Amino acid sequence: MTDNRASWRDAAVLLIDHQVGTMSWVKSISFEEMKRNALMLAQTARILKLPVVLTSSMEDHAQGPLLSELAEILPQQFQSRIQRAGIVNAMHDDQFAAAVKATGRRTFIVAGVTNDVCTVFPVLTLLEAGYEVLVVADAGGSPGKMADELSLDRMQHAGATLLGTNQLLAGLAGDWSTPEGGQIVEVIGQALQA
Repeated sequence: MTDNRASWRDAAVLLIDHQVGTMSWVKSISFEEMKRNALMLAQTARILKLPVVLTSSMEDHAQGPLLSELAEILPQQFQSRIQRAGIVNAMHDDQFAAAVKATGRRTFIVAGVTNDVCTVFPVLTLLEAGYEVLVVADAGGSPGKMADELSLDRMQHAGATLLGTNQLLAGLAGDWSTPEGGQIVEVIGQALQA
C-alpha cells in the first residue's frame, strides 16, 4: 500500500476476537495498550466511514464477550458481528468470509487477538486470495513475545504490511487540518492522555 491518501481510504477493517478473556491471555503487550489501540482503530474507522467486520469466537466460553466499548463505537457492526462456533481461521467461517467479500474492498486493515492464532491465519488466507493486507500489530498481541514476533514475521514474509496504530491512523488521516483529520488527532490525543 502506498501513502496515497485515496488508497488508504479504500480499505475495510477486520477486528478479530477482541474478547476480554482472549485479551487477558496476551503477555507481549499490556492489556490496556492493546485495548486502547483497538478502540482507536474502531473510532477512526467510524470517522472515515470505512466498512468494519467484527467477529468473535465462542463468547460463552473462556474467550468471553467482545469489548463492550466496541458496541458503543460501532453499534451496527457489533450487533451484526460474526459469532464463530470455534473455527480458528475466521476466513474459513462462511459467514465471516461472506461479510469480508461483501465489503467490496481489495485492501484490508486487520487487527486480532491473538496475533499468533486469531490474526495470522486469516491474514495468510487473505494474502493467498490476492488481497492487500495491513496488520495493526499493536492492536493485538500474543501469549509470549517470541510467539508474537514469529507470527508477525510470518505475516510480513507472506506479503502483509505491518504497522503500529499511530502510523496507520496518521496514514488514514493524511492531513490533520481536514475535518476527519482533526477528529482522528482528537481520538489519538484523548487515548494517549487517558
